[in-house]
Amino acid sequence: MAVPAGCPCQTTSAFRLVPPASFQKQSGWLDRAGGAHHPVSTSSRLSLARARHGAAAPQKIPKKLGGRSSSEQTAPQPSDQIALQCSATCGARQPSHTRSTQKSPSLPHAPACCLNPQSPPKSAGHPVHFLLLPLPLFLPRRHSSLKREALGLPAGGMEPTTMAWTAAVVGFGLVYWFVWVMGAAEVKGKRAVDLKMGSITRDKVQDKYTQYWSFFRRPKETATVAASAEKVPAFVDTFYNLVTDIYEWGWGQSFHFSPSLPGRSHRDATRIHEERVPDLLGAKPGHRLLDVGCGVGGPMRAIAAHSGSNVVGITINEYQVNRARAHNRKAGLDSRCEVVCGNFLSMPFPDASFDGAYSIEATCHAPKLQDVYGEVFRVLKPGGLYVSYEWVTTSLYRAEDPDHVECIHGIERGDALPGLRRQDEIASIAKEVGFEVVKEQDLALPPALPWWTRLKMGRIAYWRNSLVVRVLTLLRIAPKGVCEVHEMLYETAQHLTRGGETGIFTPMHMVLLRKPAAAAAEEAK
Repeated sequence: MAVPAGCPCQTTSAFRLVPPASFQKQSGWLDRAGGAHHPVSTSSRLSLARARHGAAAPQKIPKKLGGRSSSEQTAPQPSDQIALQCSATCGARQPSHTRSTQKSPSLPHAPACCLNPQSPPKSAGHPVHFLLLPLPLFLPRRHSSLKREALGLPAGGMEPTTMAWTAAVVGFGLVYWFVWVMGAAEVKGKRAVDLKMGSITRDKVQDKYTQYWSFFRRPKETATVAASAEKVPAFVDTFYNLVTDIYEWGWGQSFHFSPSLPGRSHRDATRIHEERVPDLLGAKPGHRLLDVGCGVGGPMRAIAAHSGSNVVGITINEYQVNRARAHNRKAGLDSRCEVVCGNFLSMPFPDASFDGAYSIEATCHAPKLQDVYGEVFRVLKPGGLYVSYEWVTTSLYRAEDPDHVECIHGIERGDALPGLRRQDEIASIAKEVGFEVVKEQDLALPPALPWWTRLKMGRIAYWRNSLVVRVLTLLRIAPKGVCEVHEMLYETAQHLTRGGETGIFTPMHMVLLRKPAAAAAEEAK
């Protein structure tokens, strides 16, 4: 098939089109007998292509693009490889049904200029633009081979170098998502790459974990033996050195549970659970409250913001003191929130120095509840209120049931508890110290929704966190021993979930206590 003499298309290889061989054969481009170039008409080829590849109905070519005004002129379809710019310097009118069959060395399947041979050039020296329709990148499966052949791409798929770079980018994206994006439980929380073990040096983490696990392997014996009970505060300090960063990474700044709320996030449920405390205490601006076992200060900041009171927190762990102070500064509450390092069994505060006090899932670490309740009673002003959320076994617990026993022991071992107390013991211990019991309630009972839903993490999430911890340990970003601590906390979460589902354990048995006003006269004596 000939191109008119003098047409720039004969010398400009970038404007030539050779359809794929399969298309040539099936569309009648080649004479099967002799192989001569006897193409069918342009309109016939377009019809055949549309019929073969399921193309949509033809579209009109706008006049402004240089198409004919006749209603018979149609736009080429996606399955046709067309080019559509021709130099107007071509003075000869193109005969119908002509295309170049010579392959271009620079653009093997570039199309020719003669799609619309009936449209004369507008003026010499100016290009006449027809319609440029590049082959779509996203075609149905039946178009894939035609598309790759038309674009001059290898039929085997993506090249190895491209595949390697793609895999590297995807891998980096996953690591970034898991470690940096998913790594922080809160905006101001801890990230996986910043995991430490409190004030324990990197080379001592493994040894400290082993010592801790050996000490709490039999929690009940730890509580009853006097020599062991004296060591409990030191091992509780070790426990929080080991777990504080992991708690902040995976849980947030408030180390406690809360009932789930319909349509609310876990963070909202936690905040509402904390704000219940100042409401029960009747806290007001100007009041001085004591947070017994404040951790990194999540509840302290929520209560101070909600009530306008000044809050003083005490924790035995120095690393937590520094974390809490840093969080207070970030929250702009350092003027109203103070943190002290000390043992709540012997607090460094004068008598009758607080208007109210609270403890949220903290006094469970005390070998004897009387000791911590006695200290709170001492530092409260007469008439002051104290609210505590206690970890206890419920009336459903059966000491003769091996499954119940293993569940409770698992909770005690994994949370540095020298033995959980029974639910019915709390009020009597408070009265023994001198408190009046104002209210007692298990906040986990219906209509409250399950508090353990956050613990029921899927296996995929667990393996994700475990993988992150192991990689960070391998890269020496996290100290050796973090993997063992993470595994311990995961097993403890299973025991806590089991305790919640069976109803034998609750972490939110609430007691509201009052120091009698008459206690002022007795203290004066």
